Amino acid sequence: MFNNRLIDFDDGQKIFHLHNGDISYIISVEQGGLLSHLYFGRYVSDYHGGRKYPRMDRGHSGNLPGSKDRTFSKDTLLQEYTGNNTGDYRNPACIFENTDGSRTVDMRYVDFEIVDGNPDLIGLPHSYVVNDDEAETLVIYMADATTLMTTKLFYTIYRNFPIVTRHVEVQNDSDNNIMIDKIASMQMDLPKQELDVISLPDSYARERQVQRQRIRRGTLQFESRRDSSSHQMNPFIALTEPKTDEFSGAAIGLMLVYSGNHQFNIERDQSNQTRITIGISDYGFEWQLASGESFITPEVIMSYTDNGLNKMSNTLHKLLRNRVARGKYMHQQRPILINNWEATYFDFNADKIQNILDSAAPLGIEMFVLDDGWFGHRNDDKSSLGDWFVNKNKLPKGLKDISNRVHQKGMSFGLWFEPECISEDSNLFKMHPEYVLGVPGRPRTVSRDQYVLDFSRQDVIDNIYQQMSKILDNVPIDYIKWDFNRNLTEVFSEALSVEKQGEVSHKYVLGVYQLMNRLTQDYPNILFEGCSGGGGRFDAGILYYMPQSWPSDNNDPIERLKIQYGTSLAYPISSITSHVGASPDELLGRFTSLYTRGAVASSGTLGYELDVSKLSDQEKDEIEEQINFYKAHRQLVQYGHFYRLESPFESEHVSWMFVSQDAKQALLFNFTVLAEVQSDFHLTKLCGLNPEFQYREEKTGEIFGGDELMNIGLYDEPIQNRDFSATIRFFQAK
Repeated sequence: MFNNRLIDFDDGQKIFHLHNGDISYIISVEQGGLLSHLYFGRYVSDYHGGRKYPRMDRGHSGNLPGSKDRTFSKDTLLQEYTGNNTGDYRNPACIFENTDGSRTVDMRYVDFEIVDGNPDLIGLPHSYVVNDDEAETLVIYMADATTLMTTKLFYTIYRNFPIVTRHVEVQNDSDNNIMIDKIASMQMDLPKQELDVISLPDSYARERQVQRQRIRRGTLQFESRRDSSSHQMNPFIALTEPKTDEFSGAAIGLMLVYSGNHQFNIERDQSNQTRITIGISDYGFEWQLASGESFITPEVIMSYTDNGLNKMSNTLHKLLRNRVARGKYMHQQRPILINNWEATYFDFNADKIQNILDSAAPLGIEMFVLDDGWFGHRNDDKSSLGDWFVNKNKLPKGLKDISNRVHQKGMSFGLWFEPECISEDSNLFKMHPEYVLGVPGRPRTVSRDQYVLDFSRQDVIDNIYQQMSKILDNVPIDYIKWDFNRNLTEVFSEALSVEKQGEVSHKYVLGVYQLMNRLTQDYPNILFEGCSGGGGRFDAGILYYMPQSWPSDNNDPIERLKIQYGTSLAYPISSITSHVGASPDELLGRFTSLYTRGAVASSGTLGYELDVSKLSDQEKDEIEEQINFYKAHRQLVQYGHFYRLESPFESEHVSWMFVSQDAKQALLFNFTVLAEVQSDFHLTKLCGLNPEFQYREEKTGEIFGGDELMNIGLYDEPIQNRDFSATIRFFQAK
């Protein structure tokens, strides 16, 4: 029977059982001290040995050293964390290079402890607890008796979330340096079953497109080698039953809390079992671990549900909002902003900004953000990154003048930075060329006419902090947009020795986290937003420091349907900023109505990215109406339950909705991508309502039962016979 403890250990069976009434995670200590995975799924009250691994002689599968028992092999056992080159030929979780050049690792169980709460991962973002009774952590000690390497496996289970988090700490207890070639944050082996994997790949301006495929024999790998979490492959996957959809079926959500190179490896073995390993990519990675030193891996968040993808997403959203995001703004309603970028690009001055402010403030816009071009002598993207002082030719009265103008309009003031990059045409480059990542004697790769600063160096971090803090100490600033517009190349640091060059990539990420932590802690009243050429670093690691991120530079609302739909699989709506851009769209040249642009943008954290001073009175009236609508429903959108109803990857009709925490309010969004002449009537069934409530539709005054809306549904009203159209319907419980 479920009790108040979250982790039990059966000493007779050598079974660990993590449980919280929603989920169970069960591990056993097998023959030879191997750690075996038994179960991760719906809560079970007890375990009596039904998954004790069957014994069978598998031809040419190695047996334990010193044992002649051919029925027990590492190569077939379902395991929790594996070493290398000792009879398990599947993908290993860790590889260490020993002083004799061997890469043999044989980890065996030694001991365990159970502690309250969730341990701090020093220098790394992670989930946390507010009170220690919210979670318990199982720490399992594994050791390689030959090399004297100790690996601690951390399993944290939350009391009120169907969540287990995992990370690993490896310690060198020998007298010699040991090289880590690979160190995964987690491994989990699953028994034979048909599984799909959902991933979120694509490219710049097409971020987080939903890809689903069957797991078959062999290896699937989802990876970023760009030294950021990347536009190309987000650090999240979901394992599902083939029948799983948004509303039913089992799903395991797996998210790495990390913003650098990552690797998700899925291998279906000779017995049709599935091994998952997740962690820092081993591409270009080496870490020299000196005697007595430890290395801590990033955290993996693992969720389970058998109620479909919407349930998985809502679980992850709740955890990320409440136990990963931090600071003043984690639960606050986010301001509606206007960004000058698409209105002016680099060509602005105080008068142009004043024109935007004079037009924006009366519409109810709450914040003005000054984007790229305010610093150094920057008038295009070819200079001045690294010189974080005011461009007096462009703004002769400085940033304080702009800040005062904004605040006088009753608006907040935001500012753009790109702290990690540097232009060759900059004072900082001239003074400190050694601050730039690059291999001596080899030309550097240029991207967007800029290079990347070596954030593995403390002097670089300190320099950028001092420059930024000088601005923040002297100018009233309410918001910072932190951009990062290229990936790393020539990943080499002049400050590190030859044998430590494999550490640069990870140390770079740790350096970025250090600067983010210093700034967000020292300036707690500033709202920070992450950005990386749009959505190139949209991950839980950034969310730990910045409660919202820019998901894509693509403002076209039809493209945004897919981007925001995919992003919502893993990340909460409060973290997804979404702006109304100009029409025709900057990237595609597509014409869309202001209503449709507003509907898509109102499905996230709303903002505007156009020159409102050039709009007609009718367009301004429509924007004012959008803003008033959003303010009335902002809490519902940003912090309600989000449900995906119809996918833009499967249909010309797209639907999603928001339901308040008490289920008394609901917003339904319907979109038609391409309309048809004499189209079929389109029916939408709602989700997440209270079946016993009666709901009144705001526009029509009609009354519907919650069970009626969810089971019978509604026809679209009005019928959409235009491309790129949208409708919004609001329901309030009586």
